[in-house]
Amino acid sequence: MTVSLAACGSSAQGTTTTSEAAPEASSAATATEAASDAAPESTAAAETTVAAEGAVASVDDLPGKSIGVQLGTTGDIFASDYEEQGSTIERFNKGNDAIQALLQGKIDCVMIDEQPAKAFVANTTGLKILEEPFAEEDYAICVSKDNAELTASINEALAKLKADGTLDNIVKNYIGDDTKGQFPYESPADVDRSNGTLVMATNAYFEPYEFYQGDKVVGIDADMAQAVCDVLGYELKIEDMEFDSIINAIQSGKADIGVAGITVTEDRLQSVDFTDSYASSKQVIIVKE
Repeated sequence: MTVSLAACGSSAQGTTTTSEAAPEASSAATATEAASDAAPESTAAAETTVAAEGAVASVDDLPGKSIGVQLGTTGDIFASDYEEQGSTIERFNKGNDAIQALLQGKIDCVMIDEQPAKAFVANTTGLKILEEPFAEEDYAICVSKDNAELTASINEALAKLKADGTLDNIVKNYIGDDTKGQFPYESPADVDRSNGTLVMATNAYFEPYEFYQGDKVVGIDADMAQAVCDVLGYELKIEDMEFDSIINAIQSGKADIGVAGITVTEDRLQSVDFTDSYASSKQVIIVKE
């Protein structure tokens, strides 16, 4: 506005001498151009400030924000509580889809389990995990309520695998800078698999618990399930499906067990039974740096 006023003043006083008005008009024009050039930078700076002020920096910032989750996961359950506080929950079939939406600015953050979050951040530039965890949780294997005998047998197998260190080694093989890749699980050569086949339902996009290596599903859950089958005398068959289809697969008999970093919740306990816990994790929040 100062530039415009200066230009008007020059025009009013320049009726007597054109040559005197010219320098002032030229100066005003130069100032106008300078202001015009500076405007985009000022606007960008203002937008950056607004974005920074609206960013998710802690759990306390979640109300009113757009939160990305994987459909049917514990993150989905926890995030849903914020809908009453004005938050929008965007649900994706795969965690990676939520990450891409975050990178594209379509959502403010992603709520997901800690270890997959670490894998996403390690493989993606411009993301970080907030230091404050959202919640702690335990993973367990889900089994049909009609198969209490299988649940009891798996619990016995898990107890054995914990006691002899097998389960710890499986976890260390996938988690830990100093141990990763050093403890690959191998089935004993003399396993009797006369009890048949155990079908495991999973969602194989949850590294390091289950993910594809070539065309094979590998990870902590896959190795743990194989070790359980080795103890109990089963062949293991892994069926990859959407996460929110796993419990339905157990209920319908399409699968015997559900293993996909599944947290025990009261809501899920109404539909399936769970074994003892085999791992602990945290729900964390991923944001753009």
